[in-house]
Amino acid sequence: MAKTNIVNWETITSFVIDAFKGYGIPEEDAKICADVLLESDKRGIESHGVNRFKPVYLDRIKAGIQNPVTNFEIIKETPTTAVVDGHDGMGQVIGHKAMSMAIAKAKEYGMGMVVVRNSCHYGIAGYYTSMAAKAGCIGLTGTNARPTVAPTFGVEGMFGTNPLTLGVPTDEEFDFNFDGASSTYQNGKLEYYARIGKDAPKGALIGVDGKAYEGTSADALKTMARGEAALCTLGGPGEEQCGYKGYGYAMFVELLSAVLQDGSYGKSLTGLDENGNKVPFRLGHFFIAIDTDHFLGEDVCRKKAGDILRDVRASKKAPGEERIYTAGEKEYLVRLARKDGVPINESVQAEMVAVRDELGLTQYKFPWEE
Repeated sequence: MAKTNIVNWETITSFVIDAFKGYGIPEEDAKICADVLLESDKRGIESHGVNRFKPVYLDRIKAGIQNPVTNFEIIKETPTTAVVDGHDGMGQVIGHKAMSMAIAKAKEYGMGMVVVRNSCHYGIAGYYTSMAAKAGCIGLTGTNARPTVAPTFGVEGMFGTNPLTLGVPTDEEFDFNFDGASSTYQNGKLEYYARIGKDAPKGALIGVDGKAYEGTSADALKTMARGEAALCTLGGPGEEQCGYKGYGYAMFVELLSAVLQDGSYGKSLTGLDENGNKVPFRLGHFFIAIDTDHFLGEDVCRKKAGDILRDVRASKKAPGEERIYTAGEKEYLVRLARKDGVPINESVQAEMVAVRDELGLTQYKFPWEE
């Protein structure tokens, strides 16, 4: 397993913001991008945090397939809805502005929905549902992604890991926040496992021969890139473990990420043209906010939601289990445990040093260099 070092939050936040600025992202946008990125690490979701800082964001800007300056264009708008074109800008900036717009509409009219086309990877979807919950709204969001997941009875990647993410405000220290892919595992998790030398989990992928893939995570990613394997939907291949349910959730997210905004989908989201050249991913997202004050009030909603969660956690536990969790609780506990900083593995350490030296950010010296 790869060694890690802890970098305090002030240092890592300032470094990420400065690096984003060094790649041409305006300062206020860089702050949003850093906040979304590092919120993932604060919640213990390493697959979407600093592990993706360089390869998913900086490298794509350098390759010319993602624009550091975001043009957030409203194509059509009504009091409760909007269609936005992100013009291949920063997905985090697009997502933050879109959910903010949905929340504002919900506060005025009860509900708001904003759909986006031509965006890029927007980080952890749960960031945006947390925005809604903090504002006293029920929040929903989802995004399509490069096609790496096979439909039930299929072996070819036809849609992305497509998370359907939900947030509900509660009266507890943490809101209910469910953020999970509609596949058994996601690309980011395999990328993280590859960095730390961990094998791909059994049942995560299916080969073109219809058999479960077994091997290292690094090889799994290469096998998927060659089109010789695909991720499985929740429940796994076939119908025995109800994989069709994950397939249905994935397709619902794909539809809401493309049909209302006339956006790209499926095989058009590979990030490559017909000649294998890199092109923008042009992802689609959707954001929904439902204001609780337009029903019986935020206080009533928070109390009732808290009561429901507490009842579930107080229910009878399986033998040997100490506690039952509700969505958002584990992430809250990780946040408390990581008060001193973020763990950085050796692979990411090398990337951070390379970015620092490339941009001449000489004010930064990292713990592993001492």
